[in-house]
Amino acid sequence: MSIILAFESSADETSVAVVKNGTEILSNEIATQIKSHQRFGGIVPEVASRHHIEQITILVEKALADAQVSYEDLDAVAVTYGPGLVGSLLIGLTAAKTIAWAHNLPLVPTSHLAGHIMAARFVKPIIYPALALLVSGGHTELVYLPAEGEFKVIGETRDDAAGESYDKVGRVMGIAYPAGKTIDEMAHLGQDTFHFPRAMENDGTYDFSFSGLKSAFINTYHNAEQRNEVLDKNDLATSFQAAVVDVLVDKTKTALQQYTVKQLLLGGGVAANQGLRAALTAMLNEFPDTDFVPVPLKLAGDNAAMIGAAGEIFFRQGRRGDWSLNADPSLEFEYED
Repeated sequence: MSIILAFESSADETSVAVVKNGTEILSNEIATQIKSHQRFGGIVPEVASRHHIEQITILVEKALADAQVSYEDLDAVAVTYGPGLVGSLLIGLTAAKTIAWAHNLPLVPTSHLAGHIMAARFVKPIIYPALALLVSGGHTELVYLPAEGEFKVIGETRDDAAGESYDKVGRVMGIAYPAGKTIDEMAHLGQDTFHFPRAMENDGTYDFSFSGLKSAFINTYHNAEQRNEVLDKNDLATSFQAAVVDVLVDKTKTALQQYTVKQLLLGGGVAANQGLRAALTAMLNEFPDTDFVPVPLKLAGDNAAMIGAAGEIFFRQGRRGDWSLNADPSLEFEYED
């Protein structure tokens, strides 16, 4: 049995969690900063760092109290060290290193991306080999998991991430940041009348591209404005989401045809998108031997529980950080040969 204190501060959520055996959440405290960043239409790094400083010690105390554990009960400290905003990462790293040093606990460096994928452990045990579709504000990747603790990128976005595109088109339509949930809701009320492009859909790779879709959407919207034409925003949202989901699902289907896996995992903030979940569920009818494991809705966004789930694996595998551990804002998985 292991009890891990986990830290996540890569962007605009400060979070501290206590996780038992990598699969049981004893506490998961999250302080969101969305309202502070909404007026800017996105995350302001300096503002994010200041909020992390204000919240992190408060959340440590609350996480331990809610889990009903003390520092003496802990076996390790896991912390996100990348990727993310360097200033934000450093706040979590400093707190984690301080507690690990003060209480003589192992420090476990943990990838933010691994956390998003390993949040599936809170649903059911992961059976390897597995495939993961990671879709968030900053990353869109197809990741092959040949064994526990191993992550191989087989496809990724060439430009904008899917979640990033949602926020950009949301800004054009006057939707408050973050726009993903609102656009998803609107997408269930309209029709795909605009038929936006599905980039790289049949190019023979597992890679994605969303910048062309974003540009097509913005051009359509602005051209209508110049002609004083009012477009149905629900139809716009439906058309945009259909283009995103079609590409994500088609690329995932192609990967499943090439990689024989036991499970398809879905993680990242966009994993909460109901349209994407429904489309993947329908597509998997063609793969009866592959189990669909989307992360729980409440754990799709950034949180420390997911870092505890991934960190527990790395802890068992003997991965350790020393006091020189630094933030790696551009941290990536290895690429499949």
